Amino acid sequence: MFGSPRGTRLAAALTSVLLLLGTATACGSDSDSDTAAPAATDSSTDSAFPVTIAHKFGSTTIESEPKRIVTVGLTDQDSVLALGKVPVGTTEWLGGYKGAIGPWAADKLGSAAVPTVLKDTGTGPQTEKIAALRPDLILAVYGGLTKEQYDTLSKFAPVVAQPKEYNDYGVPWQEQTEIIGKALGQEAKAKELVSGVEGDFKKAAAEHPEFAGATGLMATPYEGIFVYGSQDPRSRVLTDLGFKLPTDLDKVIGDRFGANISKERTDLLDTDAIVWIVSDTTKDRATLRKDPLYADLKVAKEDREVFVKESSDYGNSVSFVSVLSLPYMLERLVPQLQAAVDGRTDTKVTEPTG
Repeated sequence: MFGSPRGTRLAAALTSVLLLLGTATACGSDSDSDTAAPAATDSSTDSAFPVTIAHKFGSTTIESEPKRIVTVGLTDQDSVLALGKVPVGTTEWLGGYKGAIGPWAADKLGSAAVPTVLKDTGTGPQTEKIAALRPDLILAVYGGLTKEQYDTLSKFAPVVAQPKEYNDYGVPWQEQTEIIGKALGQEAKAKELVSGVEGDFKKAAAEHPEFAGATGLMATPYEGIFVYGSQDPRSRVLTDLGFKLPTDLDKVIGDRFGANISKERTDLLDTDAIVWIVSDTTKDRATLRKDPLYADLKVAKEDREVFVKESSDYGNSVSFVSVLSLPYMLERLVPQLQAAVDGRTDTKVTEPTG
C-alpha cells in the first residue's frame, strides 16, 4: 500500500489504495445476498449466530457460520487463518505470496486449497471474480471500501466493511482480529489471540525500558517523504512498544493514515528512532543524506535510523501488522530499535539476516 519512489511495489500499492478511496466499482451482478446458498453450521459455533456487526456503512448480520470467505481487506486473511479457517479468496497486497499468504502465516494453510488471489488494480475489488467464488461472507475490515463498492459486494454475500471509528486502513489489529472473530463465531478465541500478541509487546517493552517515552516515527521516501500518522497500524507498533510519536504529526497529515510532508516540516523526522521502509537500503540512505535538511538532523548525524527493505519478508511483515505477522516482525524490529536508542553513536543498526 505504501512505498518508495522509482515505481517500486509499495509505491504502486500506495497509489492503488489512494485511488480505491475515491473510486466506485461498477456493479457485477443483480443478484441479492438473501439468495446466497446457506452456510453449513458447526456445533461448536452454532450458538454464536446470528451475529450483527456495525461498520462504516451501517451494520451487517451473519445468519450462520460462514464457509466460503473472501477477504477484500488487505490483511484480513491473517485473522481468518489464525482462527482456523482458510479463505476461498484473498486480495493481494504485498509480497506476491502464493495465495496472498505470508511466510508468517503459511503453516496455517495446512492441507486446504490455496485461496484464489484477487488483485486491486486501482478500480476497487474485482466484483465479478468475487461473485464467481460464491462467497457467504466478504471481509473488508482493513480496507477503504466506498459506499458504492460496499453496496455492490453486498449483492453477493454479507459484507463486513471497515469500522467507522477509524480512518480507512486505520483499524487497529486488535479490533480487526476481534471483529473477524465475531463474524466467524469465534469471539473468545479471537480475544485469546489478541491477548497473546499483546503479551509479546508487553514483554518487549518491559525488556527495553529505554523505549518508554522515546520518540519514534515510521516513514518512507515516496515522492519526497511520506510519514505514517497515529491511526496507521505501523505507528501503533511503535507506541505499543512505548515510543511517542512527534507532537505535531497528526496536525500536519490531517485525518489520513499518512501523508507527504513539506520541506518545512522536516523537523518531524528528528526523533530518537526513525524506521525507514525503503526499496534499497544503501541507495535510499544515500539519497536521504543528500538532503541537507535531513542530513543536519540529530537522528541522521547519530545514526539512529532503522532501515527496513520493503521487498523482504521482514519488510512486508512491518507493513502487514496482523495478529500473525506481528510476532515475526517483533523478533527482527526490536533489536534494531534497541541499537538505535542505546545512546551510543558508534552502535551500528544492522538489518536482520533472516
